[in-house]
Amino acid sequence: MAEIIWLDPATFSLEEIIEYIAFDNPDAAARLTARTLRHIAHLSKHPKIGPAVPDLPQSEHRQIIEPPCRIFYKISGDTIFIVHVMRSERLFRPSNLQDVE
Repeated sequence: MAEIIWLDPATFSLEEIIEYIAFDNPDAAARLTARTLRHIAHLSKHPKIGPAVPDLPQSEHRQIIEPPCRIFYKISGDTIFIVHVMRSERLFRPSNLQDVE
């Protein structure tokens, strides 16, 4: 099983998204948190479950979608780094994907 490590920017981004949703709907925020963490937990057994990032065909980054979020990660050996989380309707900026290694 792979170890999952959240990079600080990804953690902060997810927290901001959850806090924004919780302002109007705390129950929806709690459900999103649970779904997201459950989805990411699957990566430890199935690291390649997420497709490559279509915006970056030459990149080693992968993504999983847990609406309304896109969660970007990179596999390095037996470690999965969660590098970025964003709302899917926002403009994707490749510069937000940190390089690990």
